[in-house]
Amino acid sequence: MSTQDYDELQTVRDIIRYAVSEFNRAQLFFGHGSDNAWDEAVYLTLFSLNLPLDNLDPFLDARLLKEEKKRCLTLIQERVKKRVPLAYLTGEAWLQGHRFIVTEDVLVPRSPISELIAEQLQPWVADPDAPLNILDMCTGSGNLAILAALEFPHSHIDAADISPKALAVAKQNVELYKLGLQVHLHQTDLFKDLPPKAYDVIICNPPYVNSTSMEELPAEYKNEPALALAGGEDGMDVIRKILYAAPNYLSEDGFMLLEIGHEYENFLTAFPSISPTLLETETTDESILLLTREELLMLD
Repeated sequence: MSTQDYDELQTVRDIIRYAVSEFNRAQLFFGHGSDNAWDEAVYLTLFSLNLPLDNLDPFLDARLLKEEKKRCLTLIQERVKKRVPLAYLTGEAWLQGHRFIVTEDVLVPRSPISELIAEQLQPWVADPDAPLNILDMCTGSGNLAILAALEFPHSHIDAADISPKALAVAKQNVELYKLGLQVHLHQTDLFKDLPPKAYDVIICNPPYVNSTSMEELPAEYKNEPALALAGGEDGMDVIRKILYAAPNYLSEDGFMLLEIGHEYENFLTAFPSISPTLLETETTDESILLLTREELLMLD
């Protein structure tokens, strides 16, 4: 690609404006770290130019070298043509101010459970410095397990996933944060091959998208691994297995944080004998459930 065709684009401001126009023209979908064309264009441009991601203003009118412009334009065109989440093109995603390595083998980190972890799961965890046993089920890239390790520094974290490719990415992230002594990765089909243990907290962002919604997902989501998204006809296939087994892996006062997306009504239909606690965050008010061991034992 020759940058001569884009001679009018001279500055950082020009590139961002062009990116926004291209994204809007292509009717891209946003939801993997940003929710609008402007924020994604800014991140893409700053990433391409190796500039601080939180300090745009000083660079808006800076002029670009030809090679810099080429890098920006290439990434813009890839985002439009491939319609994949930008994180797959950059190889990174940010959550709660922390950088995570990502590939197309894992979901792009975005779980609102991260907001609760950042608040040290208050008020449900009385002492964040206690030596808790925490399980991150369906860990993917390991982002929630790592955030938990950072917020609960004396805890032991097990992170489980069925996908060896996902765990390879998680391993990179654990090494990135030098948490190998605290975060332990397990390839397992849910609880099957986990060490015998009673966990104080189970964090779980499982596949929960119902089959109708899977068919209607925007292209960006369809480029994520279906294994980590598809939850069967009502979205509850994997969740059923998790909930019925979970009491055997929770301490007497243990609890689970379960993400269910937009499947709350399906959850209530599938599990009428329990009344979960809905947890609110800045981004959601009905997609995270708190379930105690006592409640889970009431499942029919």
